Amino acid sequence: MILHGFFARFKAGVYIGDFIYGANDGIVTTFAVVAGAAGALLSPGIVIVLGLASLGADAFSMGASNFLAIRSEKELEKKKKLQSNEEISFSDVVAPLQHGVVTFTAFMVAGVAPLFPYLLEMPSSQQFFVSGALAAGTFFVVGGIRTFITGGNFVKAGLEVLLVGGVAAGVAYTIGWGVKTMFGVII
Repeated sequence: MILHGFFARFKAGVYIGDFIYGANDGIVTTFAVVAGAAGALLSPGIVIVLGLASLGADAFSMGASNFLAIRSEKELEKKKKLQSNEEISFSDVVAPLQHGVVTFTAFMVAGVAPLFPYLLEMPSSQQFFVSGALAAGTFFVVGGIRTFITGGNFVKAGLEVLLVGGVAAGVAYTIGWGVKTMFGVII
């Protein structure tokens, strides 16, 4: 019953914001670690440790924060319903947890893509390039997927998310390179 309702709500677009927000932030956050580490010329082992730590902690934080935010909204709605003697529904209780789970899951699934070249122990000369290509492809697909629910142009939506992610990756790489250059960081 709960899963059936969840999938019906997913198809209806109830969780589209959670999916896009979680997936996009997962890719940005993880690739920012990869790009910053590449800019600073850090070892692949450091990229794996920082990437996985960031992926897990940030996914949990995003999911839990979304849960708390939506639960707060639901509590406010519940308070208003009680004051006006309206009935409180089952979704007032269950929905915040489902939103948090969607955000967490989308973050983890999409966010792991930039780490694959490091986890699979590819030649280090190719890792950053392949990671960037996987991040770019994942950004594009996540952006395009939203059109299955919202309508619109798949390519345009994909390019929009790719642009945002690309700028974020450029910022991370530049900061990593700048810190290494300005402060002479050697690892």
